[in-house]
Amino acid sequence: IKNQPTQSNNHRNVSELLDNLLRGYDNSIRPDFGGPPAIVEVDIMVRSMGPISEVDMTYSMDCYFRQSWVDRRLAFQGNKETLALSISMLQRIWKPDTYFYNGKQSYLHTITTPNKFVRLYQDGRVLYSSRLTIKAGCPMNLEDFPMDTQRCPLKFGSFGYTTNDVVYRWNRARQVAIAEDMKLSQFDLIATPSANQTDILQSGEYSMLLVSFHLQRHMGNFLIQVYGPCVLLVVLSWVSFWLNREATADRVSLGITTVLTMTFLGLEARTDLPKVPYPTALDFFVFLSFAFIFATIIQFAVVHYFTKYGSGECYFSSDFSSDSSSDEDDWNVPIRRINDTNERSIPRKASSCSAGGSTSAFQHHSNPDRGSNTRLVEVIPLSACSVIPIGGHRHQPWSMQATMSGSNVHRLSLQSQRKRKRKKRTPRFNSVSKIDRASRIVFPLCFIIINAFYWYSYLSR
Repeated sequence: IKNQPTQSNNHRNVSELLDNLLRGYDNSIRPDFGGPPAIVEVDIMVRSMGPISEVDMTYSMDCYFRQSWVDRRLAFQGNKETLALSISMLQRIWKPDTYFYNGKQSYLHTITTPNKFVRLYQDGRVLYSSRLTIKAGCPMNLEDFPMDTQRCPLKFGSFGYTTNDVVYRWNRARQVAIAEDMKLSQFDLIATPSANQTDILQSGEYSMLLVSFHLQRHMGNFLIQVYGPCVLLVVLSWVSFWLNREATADRVSLGITTVLTMTFLGLEARTDLPKVPYPTALDFFVFLSFAFIFATIIQFAVVHYFTKYGSGECYFSSDFSSDSSSDEDDWNVPIRRINDTNERSIPRKASSCSAGGSTSAFQHHSNPDRGSNTRLVEVIPLSACSVIPIGGHRHQPWSMQATMSGSNVHRLSLQSQRKRKRKKRTPRFNSVSKIDRASRIVFPLCFIIINAFYWYSYLSR
């Protein structure tokens, strides 16, 4: 019961004090009007930052924005050094018309009530604090993306008062403070330098404060999504150097697949970037990887151009038994008539033929209807034979030697063809191109050297 009269007296005293302070107070006139400019001290407490958009070149942050100035018309004497006033007092006293020069969509938090407060000190100093979410422009230079460090400024000052009326200064005790638990997903906040600035416009000189948030980008996401897949695709394209040079379908399909995948990765990497007129560091790496994959296709075109027909596939040569009559039917060709005079002009040669184990021979037939001067000889195509001199030696599954003199065509015996049984197939492996052998070393070596120069040039900046 004794405390109730005391509290009512305190309330009455404070109410009377405020009524006395605001009696005759004009909130449209700045403090010390007609005298020196009013000094507004500012400090910022940053609670969180983000998102930071490269496409819009903007950033957002949640902060406590504090302003302090001295208004001697509000000085008072009493037992209390400070008075915590209601936010309704803001409408009755003068306050600076602060605005954010590069702000986009800033707003004051109003849940559950407007997040701001006012404190009044005995010497007439007013502390005005509000919780703001500020979305400001950040001109970014993305030449070193994603190894870049961006400097996002925040510039604010008086909208209508020139330096003759209001001057902004940073609070000496605390200028820009960062919450200890603040974390960014893609960046590290490495520095927050601040400065005073005066803008000269047509309407006069205006006092401004400037703070720059230095943000260093994390590379982990890009190493996983872009750099790693690009390196793996380039290495995958080198697999064609170990494929047969006659495996045209395999090598071309491998090259086209890697090119299309590389194109998709390059386009996907730029979806979150603005259409800047200059290439970024990521564009250089994607183009470098694409160039190596494209060079692999060009290398195969060169190898294929210098590859001889039929040299390189893995063939199997076999000997067949005498009962394989179907093989002889495969090599039947039209029968020609050879006159006695033409037979004498045939040079003394030996023909050695092989084609996947198939056999063929000159067959001597007599035609009783046309007399003894005409002989029938079965001729095999030259594309399946290699003609060498009699003195030469050539190892084939079977060979045939024929001598023609006078009017007789002598049929020579095949080398044990009708007497052998089917033997095990022996492979003749393909030849390896010298270009492929050199590419196995040159391509990886060049890729490593260019990568070392790439990473050193960008990380050392």
